[in-house]
Amino acid sequence: MVCISARRARGEFNLSMRKNIELRPNLETLFGTRDENLHLIENGLNVTVELESDSVRIEGSAEDVARVERVFDDFEYLRSRGQLLYNGELNSMLRVLVADPEVSLRQLADAGKQRSVGAKRQVQPKSVHQRQYLEAIEQSDMVFGIGPAGTGKTYLAVAMAVSYLVAKKVQRIILARPAVEAGERLGFLPGTLQEKVDPYLRPLYDALYDLLEPEKVDRFLEKNVIEIAPIAFMRGRTLNDSFVILDEAQNTTSEQMKMFVTRLGFNSKAVITGDITQIDLPNTARSGLIEAMNVLQGVEGIRFQMFNETDVVRHQLVQRIIRAYEDYRARDERQLSLQLEGEAARPAELPIAEKAKAGSAIQQ
Repeated sequence: MVCISARRARGEFNLSMRKNIELRPNLETLFGTRDENLHLIENGLNVTVELESDSVRIEGSAEDVARVERVFDDFEYLRSRGQLLYNGELNSMLRVLVADPEVSLRQLADAGKQRSVGAKRQVQPKSVHQRQYLEAIEQSDMVFGIGPAGTGKTYLAVAMAVSYLVAKKVQRIILARPAVEAGERLGFLPGTLQEKVDPYLRPLYDALYDLLEPEKVDRFLEKNVIEIAPIAFMRGRTLNDSFVILDEAQNTTSEQMKMFVTRLGFNSKAVITGDITQIDLPNTARSGLIEAMNVLQGVEGIRFQMFNETDVVRHQLVQRIIRAYEDYRARDERQLSLQLEGEAARPAELPIAEKAKAGSAIQQ
C-alpha cells in the first residue's frame, strides 16, 4: 500500500510506503532488549515499525522500507542456518548498517565469521570507520589507525592479529609500544626487564586476555608465539610471518618510526595506532607518527584510517569530552591566528640604535 503525504513546512511531497512482513521466529532477538535495536532501525532509517497480531508493519520511503525488509530477510537467513546473533553483536552490526547503505546484515555476519578469534567471539566493527579499518587491515600490508582515545584502534588491531594467528595465516604476533610516561616520571622501576616494561604494555595484555582464554595467552607468551616488547628492541630485526602492532605511535621519535616501518618481512602485516592529540614526547622531539602521515601518504600498500569522536565505543561521556577538547583547541588556534595577523599588520618598530640615530638627525 502506498500513500502520498504533503510536507507543507518544507514545500515538498514525500512518497511514503507501507508494507507488512509476516511474523517470523526469534524476532524478539532482532528487536533487542527493550526494543533498542528496533529504535535504532527506526531512527537510523527514518521508518516506523509496528508489531501487529500476525505481521510487522513498516512505513517510510520506498528505499528505506526496502532496506528494513532486507534486514528482516537477512536475519531470518542467518537464523535458519544456525548463526545466532547476540544482542550486543547484533546492535553493533545494525549501527554500521544504518550508517552505510552499501552494506547488509548478511555481509557483516559473513565478514565476522572470517575474522573469528576462536570460541570466544568474532571481530565485529561498531562504526563505519571501524569497518573500513578492518577491511584496510585485510587488504593492505601496513595500516595506520589514527584517532582519539576509545575508538577501538588498538583493540581491533589485536583482535585481527589473534584472528590471523588462530587461522594460521601468521606464526606469531609482535606487540610493541614506546616506553614513554604520560606526563609524569616514574623513575627507575624494580625487577627484571620484562617487569620494567610491563606497565607500559598493560593495554595490550588487557586486549589479549579479553579475546582469548587466559591459559592460552600465558602459553603463547611463554613460547614467544606472542611477543610484547618496547620499540627500542626492534632494531636490526626482520619480522617474517608476523602480525606486528605498534601502539601509542604518537610517542615514537622520527628515528624510531623509520626503524619500525622498515622491519617488515615476508608474509607479514603491520598496524600502527596512535592519537596525535596526546603526544607525551619532550618538546624538542618531533612525533614520528605525524612525520609518517606526511611522508608515507600515497605509498602503495600503506593505508591510513582516521577516526573521530563518533567512533568512540567507551562511555558516551567520552565522546562529549573529546568533542569539547577539539572545540577548545580550534578556538585556541583561531585566537592565535588572529593575534598573529594583528601583529603582522602593525608597523614594525625600529631597533633602539636606529631610534637613537633618527632622534639625533632630527635634533641637527
